[in-house]
Amino acid sequence: VQLQASGGGLVQAGNSLTLSCAVSGATFLGMGWFRQASGKDRQFVAAINWSGSDTYYADSVEGRFSISRDNTKSMVYLQMNRLEPEDTAVYYCAGAFNGVGRYSGESDGTYDYWGQGTQVTVSS
Repeated sequence: VQLQASGGGLVQAGNSLTLSCAVSGATFLGMGWFRQASGKDRQFVAAINWSGSDTYYADSVEGRFSISRDNTKSMVYLQMNRLEPEDTAVYYCAGAFNGVGRYSGESDGTYDYWGQGTQVTVSS
């Protein structure tokens, strides 16, 4: 099982970036994105169910970020708009065999596998 996150980089505040997560070796009913800034705990960013009909976001990114998935390609995406310096972190994708809900999706204990992370740096 492998989750490969990519798409990170250095961007100026106000710009956009799209992260991708390639999944192989397993089928996850729920997928999530988390982030960890230097010296801080990992925090929930967004989650999505299998069909994509249900999505959940942290308050800090609601309205700016959008999570989506393409099950035909085994891919999950995080579209990040209006980026802020506070969004600077290593971003991780994670997969949950049993799916995610409004509250369970926010808990890293819900997820069974994690990707290696991709660095996003937003300059002011």
